[in-house]
Amino acid sequence: MPSLGADMEAGTLVSWKVAEGSSVKRGDIVALVETQKGIVDVEIWQTGVIETLMVQPGERVPVGQVLATVRELESGGESPSAPVVNVEPPIAKEPASPGVYSPSRVYASPAARQRARELGVDIHSLRGSGPHGAVTRDDVENAKPTEMKKPAVGTPPAAANSQPAPAALSPSPSPAPIPPVGSTMVHGARFERASMRRAIAASVTRSKKEIPHYYVSSDVDVQSAVTWLESANTNRPVAERLVLAAMLLKATAKALEHVPEFNGFYTENGWQRSDSIHLGVAIALRGGGLVAPAIHDANRLSMPELMRALGDLVARARAGRLRSSELADATITVTNLGDLGVDTVFGVIFPPQVALVGFGAARERPWASGGMLGVRSVIHASISADHRATDGSDGARFLRAIATQLAHPEAL
Repeated sequence: MPSLGADMEAGTLVSWKVAEGSSVKRGDIVALVETQKGIVDVEIWQTGVIETLMVQPGERVPVGQVLATVRELESGGESPSAPVVNVEPPIAKEPASPGVYSPSRVYASPAARQRARELGVDIHSLRGSGPHGAVTRDDVENAKPTEMKKPAVGTPPAAANSQPAPAALSPSPSPAPIPPVGSTMVHGARFERASMRRAIAASVTRSKKEIPHYYVSSDVDVQSAVTWLESANTNRPVAERLVLAAMLLKATAKALEHVPEFNGFYTENGWQRSDSIHLGVAIALRGGGLVAPAIHDANRLSMPELMRALGDLVARARAGRLRSSELADATITVTNLGDLGVDTVFGVIFPPQVALVGFGAARERPWASGGMLGVRSVIHASISADHRATDGSDGARFLRAIATQLAHPEAL
């Protein structure tokens, strides 16, 4: 059972994506695991064959306990060595549990419902293979012809030139179950906001108890970045335009190449620098709560690539489709509350990371430069850092490195 956050002590196996004897490769999704923050796709880190599934769906398992054993394969075939047991679990679709399916109440993702409308599939006739019997997009696409919607008896066929009814008048599909106040739906499962808050409380309490925080902040001139973005977006389709938030992430990642003391973890063995730069991005969930999944190797991505990665991560986080590596691999976290009108943010570090970078809104302010006074776009940047790993002077150098990157946006 992988650790998917500093606050996680155990997780519940929802379902397997593999069976014993299944071939797997590094990066495959092999299981769904439920935590206090939702259901997570769990990856495997070995290439080989699943030998034994040690845990059954529904079991609550402590972090570190073996979920399955894997027999690694060598280039010449199967390895005679002992099974590898470090599995971070693709899921063999299982029939819905007895009593879950109900024709009058269907659990399904928005994507599954949309696909059902497109294909004319009666979603009430399907038995879901997803968690808790939820109907998935694959269930819809694999529906038999008999499960397609049929017109009512006596209904004449539509004329060839007939127009679809206005959306407001069209028969609407069965609505998704409405969660009670204070809950959200993820993968068809309901998560109470109180549970999410408890998980967050445990994490930040541990952080403030164990980590001697210090804080450094600075105003950063981002006029060059704003001007460059306006020019770069001129000929881009709306869906492909770049935003300042992505540029702030890239500047942070590149700054870590020059001031690497903030990129890594503090464990019982002391400070451990990471050679990879995986930016955790703080994302507020629509149902309440917060997650901070990682964009891997952010310093190596081009601005368009980083923009796509950011959009994909936010969409999957809010749909409950995150991977275990995204929740466990972040080497530093960035939070940006500028879109909410916040000027300054001093965050709480996610252990075992040693820093969190905060950005506020870009605002036009009087700014003196080269003996001249003008109006420039300025943001307030801050860093919350672990005094066991760095000092205030290091924090100052890091913020200056971010400012330097933003002053030369064409190089990002």
